[in-house]
Amino acid sequence: MAVPEQDPIIIVEGLTARFGDDTILEGVNLEVFPGEVLVILGESGCGKTVLMKHMIGLFKPCEGRVLVKGIDLAKASDEERHRLRMEIGVLFQSGALFGSMTLSENIGLPISEYTHLPPEIIDHVVKMKLGLVNLAGYEHHMPAELSGGMKKRAALARAMALDPSILFFDEPSSGLDPVTAAGLDFLIKEINTTMGTTMVIVTHELASIMNIAQRVIMLDKNAQGIIAEGNPHELKEHSRDPRVIAFFNRQPPKTGKGEIQNG
Repeated sequence: MAVPEQDPIIIVEGLTARFGDDTILEGVNLEVFPGEVLVILGESGCGKTVLMKHMIGLFKPCEGRVLVKGIDLAKASDEERHRLRMEIGVLFQSGALFGSMTLSENIGLPISEYTHLPPEIIDHVVKMKLGLVNLAGYEHHMPAELSGGMKKRAALARAMALDPSILFFDEPSSGLDPVTAAGLDFLIKEINTTMGTTMVIVTHELASIMNIAQRVIMLDKNAQGIIAEGNPHELKEHSRDPRVIAFFNRQPPKTGKGEIQNG
């Protein structure tokens, strides 16, 4: 894999995450580079979303630190946090649209909260963002009037409302049929290509991973951290780790004797 020419935009150093007596992640080190599409993958319960929530500042590390654009999220001042919130957009698994608000109101909310733009400019920005996700003309629709795929695209428009340099996605294809999921994958790639937005995507959807990921890291529940990193196509073809082989080939892991491993 080529050495990136730019300094990392996100640095995770020695991250340990615990909940009570349960250690989910221990000593995780990770770098994310400007403009790349990084996918965090692994089996259910391995800590994918936990890692992402540390990277956006929703959780504080028990040990280690997370730096975004050089700022330690756990030690950031109010001014630094405000600035970072404008640099980071998040598409949560549920979409998290406010059901009592129109799409225009949903997308305009972060703009009005974090800027002093007049209403007519906000309306213009909202229309632009909806156009980017192929929802032009849906400003006055309510979330309940949309299909699952349209809700995801509307949520993506809201995540992009402040023109963030980093977008996080938590299981973006969850609940979508294959055709709709492929359309969302195409949109994610198009935004990355045309706008250069750095993207960190949590998913275990193999088709999406192979389609959109430039680099992946694979977490493992028992290892409590990263067990593989690289281009997904190269990992699928060349990895000798039975856990990686099992994931990319949708097969149960095997023992050294070629028998299917229990558990």
